[in-house]
Amino acid sequence: MSNKKIWTKEERYRPYQEWDKQHLALLQQKVADSNWRLGYHIQPNTGLLNDPNGFSFFNNQWHVFYQSYPMGAVHGVKSWYHLTSDNLVDWKEEGTKIFPDGLYDSHGVYSGTALAVSDHLFLAYTGNVRDADWVRHSYQLGAWMDGSGAVQKIEKPLLTASPAGYTSEFRDPQVFRYEDNYLMAIGAQNEAEEGKILTYQSSDLLTWQCKGELEFTDKKMGFMIECPNLLVTEDAALLIFCPQGLEKDSCFYENIYPNTYVIADSYDHESNRLVDPTILKNLDEGFDVYATQAFQAPDNRLLSISWVGLPEIDYPTDQEEWAHCLSSVKELVIKEKQLYQRPIAEMEQLRIGEAVDINQDSSSQDSSSFVETKTNQYELLLSFDPLSKGTLTLCTDKEQNQGLTINFDSQHGKITIDRSQAGAVFAEEYGFVRSFTVEQKPLDLQIFVDSSIVEIFINEGEKVVTMRIFPEADQTGIHLACDGGYQGKLWQLRKTNQ
Repeated sequence: MSNKKIWTKEERYRPYQEWDKQHLALLQQKVADSNWRLGYHIQPNTGLLNDPNGFSFFNNQWHVFYQSYPMGAVHGVKSWYHLTSDNLVDWKEEGTKIFPDGLYDSHGVYSGTALAVSDHLFLAYTGNVRDADWVRHSYQLGAWMDGSGAVQKIEKPLLTASPAGYTSEFRDPQVFRYEDNYLMAIGAQNEAEEGKILTYQSSDLLTWQCKGELEFTDKKMGFMIECPNLLVTEDAALLIFCPQGLEKDSCFYENIYPNTYVIADSYDHESNRLVDPTILKNLDEGFDVYATQAFQAPDNRLLSISWVGLPEIDYPTDQEEWAHCLSSVKELVIKEKQLYQRPIAEMEQLRIGEAVDINQDSSSQDSSSFVETKTNQYELLLSFDPLSKGTLTLCTDKEQNQGLTINFDSQHGKITIDRSQAGAVFAEEYGFVRSFTVEQKPLDLQIFVDSSIVEIFINEGEKVVTMRIFPEADQTGIHLACDGGYQGKLWQLRKTNQ
């Protein structure tokens, strides 16, 4: 990390048009030389990517935006970068669509959502403004995107300030239809510096009335809540959000900030509360998921996408002037108030050719196998016999001295992930190991590896583990040591990033 540039405040907030074009050209060359660029995940061309925004379906295409700072791997003055897709796996870059160039967003276009309304896509986002004393002012703003992709900002803010009793830490509006009106959920902080979610109601998307705090827990939710997403279906209500400064007795976590959720029987609009919500749970058991955004698609699937990165953490690619990526799109399934996160069916379109079988009979005397994948860009399916124990090592070298290790004990329902030997070291202060429990039954793993990101789906999405790793060039093998039988398939996956 010693080569990382030290940025001044003046540099981070310099308007885009004042940067020399040569600066971006040099960054592009530096990024092109990176060994950790991704094959099929959304990543920035240069600079920093963070929260996904505006995940939606409009004009017969899937859309996603992300907060972008293209001038370097630092949290500078943000814009919204736009991508479209016909299948949720092949994404076309459409360029920057919302610039920090207005009276109400001059110091950053912050997170928000999108909603298809007739022949336009309505974009709701937070505008960040700093005054002469560098005091933050947040505005909730709107814009319209037409079928050609042209964006027109709405001149008047949707909300000019947080309500009485709340600070300027007020951001990330989620706008969605509810019955005959529109609702907005927004992250907030009250004057006692407690994290809250406020809801607003509108009939026209332009004039909003505050309904007050969303009731979903009696526990304190840290000092701030970011990126709330409320999904209301016929059968349940799912609330996904990011509480900052959460006490760990409310929900244990080891990352700097968690991405969490609750499931309720329903949402009571009149009382503005979730009915019989579950306890707070981690959305992901890994190291790097944050700011997940989800919506109900026209085909009724609940779909989500996450920022795979965390605030206030340095990553090895920072010194190469690019940082972070988005997760693959997941389908969210709720069964008996349990959340299952699964790879979307469209991920199969990435497979190249026939699968390689990876099997071991339960009577085999050789409990260890090694597979050379050549590249870290593959999908791996493994199903273990009941009561199996063992260690799966991904991105390992031939001597098996390094790699990402997954220790499993299906008899006791225990899994431990260790990335301490998986390449470049980072985020040491938050630990290298994550341990958790799963149902005590035969273990199934579906794993996606893409150069410097690993996504693991356990038991059809009962648990998900997402992490960044930064292996050396020779770490392209898979090693499996298991005391029972297993059946598996390995597919190489094609690149979508050119």
